Amino acid sequence: MTTLYDVPAEDLIEAVAERLEEEDAVTEPDWARYTKTGAGRELPPEQEDFWARRAASLLRKVAVEQPIGVERLRSEYGDSVNGSTRYRVRPKNNTDASGNIIRTALQQLEEAGYVDIAKGEGRKVSPEGKSLLDDTAGQVLQDLDRPELERYA
Repeated sequence: MTTLYDVPAEDLIEAVAERLEEEDAVTEPDWARYTKTGAGRELPPEQEDFWARRAASLLRKVAVEQPIGVERLRSEYGDSVNGSTRYRVRPKNNTDASGNIIRTALQQLEEAGYVDIAKGEGRKVSPEGKSLLDDTAGQVLQDLDRPELERYA
C-alpha cells in the first residue's frame, strides 16, 4: 500500500489540490486575492490555484507532523525578510506567515472532515484525510514514470 511518504511532496500536493478543488472542499475567500502571505512579503501570491495548493500543503504538513498548531505552522510557512540578495551585510531576519490564511484553510479542511482538533495539542489529520492523502499518493505513483519508485507499487 502506498502512503504519502512514498511519493515526492510536490507531486502529492499538486494532486491533492486538484482533488480538493474538484470536491469543493476548500474555497478561496474574497479577501484572499488581496492579502499578503506574511509580513515579510510585498505582494499577494500570483498563482491562480494558491488557496487549494496551500490547503493541500497544510493537510500534508499536519499529517506528517501531527499534532501541530497554527503558531508552528506560521513559523514553517514564514520566510526570511532579507532573502539572499538584499543587504548582504545585515543578518537574515525570519518572519512568520499569515495566521489568518493558515487558520481559515484549516477550518475549511475541518468542515470537509479531513482535519480534527486535538484539544490543547493542535490539529491532527482525520482518517478521511489520511485516506485522501494515501489514495492520491497511489494515483501519483502510478502516474510517475520513475524506476526508483516502482518498488513501492
